[in-house]
Amino acid sequence: MSTSEHAFNALGDPTRRAIFEKLHDRPLAVVAIADGLPISRPAVSQHLKVLKEAKLISLKTEGNKNIYELNREGILAMRDYLDKFWDDALANFKALSEAAENDKKQ
Repeated sequence: MSTSEHAFNALGDPTRRAIFEKLHDRPLAVVAIADGLPISRPAVSQHLKVLKEAKLISLKTEGNKNIYELNREGILAMRDYLDKFWDDALANFKALSEAAENDKKQ
């Protein structure tokens, strides 16, 4: 399975999306991530594990705290995947625009 597939699958869960969004502004410890979520800290840890395996977040240890932050690798893999569709859409739009312009000239 590709990195983008792992990333999209990981974000298919609403709780993991909420965790991912919490990390948007800054790195956080598990306690801060769990705050406000309707699940236990062990459940948050399991979701963090899935996000980490999907390369959407990374872990660094500061003293006795595990700090999680967004990982560009997984995010860029999803963006690259979606960019393929955008590039195709733009190319199709350009072709249609040029065809319409040619029709006007004839």
